[in-house]
Amino acid sequence: MDNQSATKDWCRHTSTYRGTKMAGKPTRGVFQTIWKHFIESIKPRRFRGDLVGTDHFGTKYYETPLHSTSSKKKPPRYFEPVNKDDFQQEVPAEWEAWLRYRRKEPPSDAEVLQSLALMKTKKKNAAELESALEATRSSKSKPAPLPEAIGFPTYKDYQYPEGFKDSKE
Repeated sequence: MDNQSATKDWCRHTSTYRGTKMAGKPTRGVFQTIWKHFIESIKPRRFRGDLVGTDHFGTKYYETPLHSTSSKKKPPRYFEPVNKDDFQQEVPAEWEAWLRYRRKEPPSDAEVLQSLALMKTKKKNAAELESALEATRSSKSKPAPLPEAIGFPTYKDYQYPEGFKDSKE
């Protein structure tokens, strides 16, 4: 086996063959990579995301496409509330899951409306239970007061032996 064929075999095992990847694309040099990143840094970037959807509150949800030189793996997702001064904005659970990358696709309108109907039903049932509880509380007399404090119990088995002097005394 000559030296050249040994080099070819070695290159195949390391997934390169004479400066090219096995897929056939040439490897890039350092200067080419620097030049590409320089050109990409000059190009205007897109800071505004694509509108993905809105919820029943009117909040708009956006996703910004990744830049070609970005090292991020996931595209940035954000939302714009209707009232920008309200920091306690209520976000539906489906949209929050999408914002936190727990789901890939944004929720559909039907899914959000179904969740909203379930939420309203639960609030209505909770209000009925609360009013029923208040009615039972008002019909009962006031609870009996707690008995006076008796003190710490003493047990014969746990008494100090005769002649023992307590360090606190």
